[in-house]
Amino acid sequence: MTFSNLFDEKKNLYLKSCFVNFRKWIGVLVIMIGTQGALAQDGLPIFADYLTDNLYLIHPSSAGLSTKNKIRLTGRRQWFDVQDAPALTTASVNARVTEKVGVGGILFADDNGFFSQRGAFGTFAYHLLLGRNYVDLNQLSFGISIGFIQNQLDETGFDLTTGDPVIGGIVQSDTFINADIGVTYNVYNFVAHLTVKNLLPMERDIFTPQFEPNNQRRFLLSTAYTFGKFYSKWDFEPSVLFQYTDQTQESSIDLNFKAFYELDWGKIWGGISYRRALDGAEFTTGTDSDVSTQFFQTVTPFLGVNYKKYVFAYTFSNQINDVVISNAGIHQITLGYNFGKRREPYDCNCPAVN
Repeated sequence: MTFSNLFDEKKNLYLKSCFVNFRKWIGVLVIMIGTQGALAQDGLPIFADYLTDNLYLIHPSSAGLSTKNKIRLTGRRQWFDVQDAPALTTASVNARVTEKVGVGGILFADDNGFFSQRGAFGTFAYHLLLGRNYVDLNQLSFGISIGFIQNQLDETGFDLTTGDPVIGGIVQSDTFINADIGVTYNVYNFVAHLTVKNLLPMERDIFTPQFEPNNQRRFLLSTAYTFGKFYSKWDFEPSVLFQYTDQTQESSIDLNFKAFYELDWGKIWGGISYRRALDGAEFTTGTDSDVSTQFFQTVTPFLGVNYKKYVFAYTFSNQINDVVISNAGIHQITLGYNFGKRREPYDCNCPAVN
């Protein structure tokens, strides 16, 4: 059955940890790819959080999109066998406050060895119903997030005997404002998101200007389609996320598959995600002068449960390249709570909305 037939059928039916314990013969570029997922992660990093009922973390137009108001907490830790390994904590809330207006807020803390980030974003979203009624989902949504981000670089543990004038031996920090904008289109079982993150140029005094471009702009394009037999307790959702960084022209793609099973008290869901960088990093070993190329790749299985108004999910990511910092993997837990009066669900297979 073709995509259009499925669609019609439903309609008709209704930076220290980056180098610790790493082999000295690996190039710096490979180290950065292994640590940050092939793309520089300025602002809130983009991992697999969006797959655990948390689309609002990456798409501001998702604020208030669901028929439920949502609180989500996430804790992510990389490589338990590496000291000072990267760790990320987020707290977010988003809700529909009027028929067409949604709002939201995000707090995050991102620690990566000597470097850390703290941020807070506020979001305004506007949802325009394009259909003739409130039963079928045909909606165009716009969102903008504006926030403060503080970067901190702890140089107190650096070697000052090198005479490098760039190293001050102090804790440097800088705070700046940035914005994300996005648009989402939902129609029945299909959804598409387009988001531009780090819209404003950033000039950070804690880095040397000639090595730190002020353009940290990133483009996200994601699509998903949910299908399942009429009256079945099972739904299935393939989805794709494409990322592109403007300054470095790096890109990556996520290929995802998710399954949902409906129960009397809630829902069990899970799936798998595969991320691959579309740009390779070249490196040589200490015993071989030949240049090799590695494309950053991760596999991420995840499992979640919705029990009444509560949400719990666990995510495990593992890099599948030959050259890695650690084989311990990356663990993440998501806790959620849905609050407020639930709006009437749309007549669609659209788990992120209903």
